[in-house]
Amino acid sequence: MPQTTTVPGTVTKPKVERPRRYKVILLNDDYTPREFVVLVLRAVFRLNDDQAQVVMVTAHQKGACVVAVFPKDVAETKASEATDLAKAEGYPLLFSTEPED
Repeated sequence: MPQTTTVPGTVTKPKVERPRRYKVILLNDDYTPREFVVLVLRAVFRLNDDQAQVVMVTAHQKGACVVAVFPKDVAETKASEATDLAKAEGYPLLFSTEPED
C-alpha cells in the first residue's frame, strides 16, 4: 500500500482591527441647571445618581468631562440625543464626540 504524505499548507488569517472608539464629552455651560444635567446623564447614558453627579461636577470644574466611550455610531447617537433633550427644554447643554487615543 503506497504511503501518502501531507504537506502542511499555510493558512493566513485576516487581521481584524477593533473598531475605533469615541469619547462622548460633556461641555460645561453656565446656564443649564445642574439637576437637569444629572437627569440627562441618567436618562441617556444610564449612569446612576452618584456617577452622574461626579461627571456633572467634573465638567463644571474643568470645563469638560468624558461621559463614556462607545463605537462611533453609538457615541454620535447618544451625544445627539442628549444635546437634543437639552435643546427641547431650552438649555444650551452640549455633548460632543472625539476619537479615543
